[in-house]
Amino acid sequence: MLKMEIEQDLFQRTSLLLGDERMKKIAGVRVIIFGLGGVGSWCAESLVRSGIRHLTIVDFDRICVSNINRQLQATTKTIGRVKVEVLKERLLEINPSAEINALQMTYSPETSDFFQLQNYDYIIDAIDSLKNKVHLIQAATQTNAVFFSSMGAAFKMDASKIQVAEFWKVKGCPLGAALRSKLKKSGLPSKKFQCVFSEEVLKNQGINKTSETPNGTIAHVTAIFGFTLAGLVLQDMAI
Repeated sequence: MLKMEIEQDLFQRTSLLLGDERMKKIAGVRVIIFGLGGVGSWCAESLVRSGIRHLTIVDFDRICVSNINRQLQATTKTIGRVKVEVLKERLLEINPSAEINALQMTYSPETSDFFQLQNYDYIIDAIDSLKNKVHLIQAATQTNAVFFSSMGAAFKMDASKIQVAEFWKVKGCPLGAALRSKLKKSGLPSKKFQCVFSEEVLKNQGINKTSETPNGTIAHVTAIFGFTLAGLVLQDMAI
């Protein structure tokens, strides 16, 4: 009873904006997010703060120090911990009544059947691996779920250039171009879907201090990508 009272107070402002019937709809849908990095982590938080109660979060990785500049669950105190576990704890602190299914896994062609994508109303792609992203697009668009995808959020600074478009109309994004090339060869998506992207492509200005060459990123851009994905889910339910 106490949890229900807290939940009603928690979403009072959202309910004023959206209405009680829409809030009931939001609370009933099932959403899965693949990838809990700089984009997916903020998307998850925004959804739970907006009333989503049934959320599955998927990421295989552990938090490292280089995540702290842009990932919601990454702090100096959480380094080394499993990303999905830390984020689940935070989401349940926001709404203890939420049902958060945390899966420390990688989506891939080999693991795809495990996720039973047909059981979800919304599927959100925030993963980086080109191969796995291609497969997820193909698999998700074969279901009845509404599918949204994040294009590349690295090498960007200007938040005003972040926009939404149907996948085949995404412009200026190297990841989008690579995905289109791969999909034309391996099999086209079964239906249209919306993407968050930006045409801005900057270059790293700093000196690389690691053996790899990571992509430069910044929190406000990755967060806005994530918030925009969450907004697409809520807007779809408002139609």
